[in-house]
Amino acid sequence: MGAVTDRHEVIVVGAGQAGLALGYSLAQRGHDFTILEAAEEPAAAWRERWESLRLFTPVRYDSLPGLPFPGDPDRYPGRDDVVAYLTDYVRHFDLPVELGSRVRSIRTADDAYLVELDDRTYEADQVVIATGPFQVPRVPPIAERLDPEVVQLHSSAYRSPRAIADGPVLVVGGGNTGFQIAEELSRSHEVHLSIGSRQTPLPQRILGRDLFWYLEATGLIRKTTASRIGRRLAGRDTLIGSSPRALRRRHGVQLQRRAVDAAGSDVTFSDGTKLDVRTVIWATGFGVDHSWIDVPIFDENGRVLHQRGVTASPGLYLLGQSWQHTRGSALLGWVKDDAEYIARAISAFEPRAPAAAAQTQNRVA
Repeated sequence: MGAVTDRHEVIVVGAGQAGLALGYSLAQRGHDFTILEAAEEPAAAWRERWESLRLFTPVRYDSLPGLPFPGDPDRYPGRDDVVAYLTDYVRHFDLPVELGSRVRSIRTADDAYLVELDDRTYEADQVVIATGPFQVPRVPPIAERLDPEVVQLHSSAYRSPRAIADGPVLVVGGGNTGFQIAEELSRSHEVHLSIGSRQTPLPQRILGRDLFWYLEATGLIRKTTASRIGRRLAGRDTLIGSSPRALRRRHGVQLQRRAVDAAGSDVTFSDGTKLDVRTVIWATGFGVDHSWIDVPIFDENGRVLHQRGVTASPGLYLLGQSWQHTRGSALLGWVKDDAEYIARAISAFEPRAPAAAAQTQNRVA
């Protein structure tokens, strides 16, 4: 490790929507902080999504604190709209974002945290992990058994139908991403969608109002993981604006059961049927990688223990994870609630030696 090159009161790791919303709140309170971003541009996770992606939430629900999302309140923004908004957010508030600054480790030293990058080391009283839930693309082991001639890519590498070769395409994954990609590809390709666990489909609009209007009006979007309904819903996804029936009838996508094996160019499904494939798109989600955090804040399964983002190590926080506190914790228009909570905790912080262990926590992320 190199010598400490700079010191800040607070270091935020990640310049996505969570880190930027927190940056606004910290700036409003006059804190000395910096935001470290591994990518060369803000909003890196959004830039890596497919070209035609559109949000499920209309403009009226997509603003970070202090700056309205531009456009018709009932319009559903696309990927590039979100990228432009987040990039402008940094400029508008002159947030101290350091691009191309990948954090390699975080560890404790005396009464501070050391944040190590390739070329420098920072010291901070407090650190916020705001790297988001979309970190490590997950691909099932059966992918390794397909021939090299079969083109495989994770949904995070998919951009548009133009880049997909002719021939049958298998999309694996029954979530919103898998349904949207399958629908788009159906206009130019023969498409099969493999669905493992079926998710409850919900319409985008009900009686002329957007679904999220009802979630906001009823308070469901803010039900916490400590509530009875929050415990039931946490970790469960829903299909928004899509359904297996509509995908099959309107777009001609052929539905398959769970993909359980592969050999050569064949993929086998749980009902015993097989499909000869040329291209496979794995819409199988993401994992979280916190292996670079060298602080005892994890349970036996490697998950961060926290209470609404506050970990057992004083001054170390988590922000922007799915269901971190509510259904909205990782969503563009609601992450500000958790960001404000963490900002208040930062302002109230009294420096002391970081906890030696995390067993005192009883909350699992």
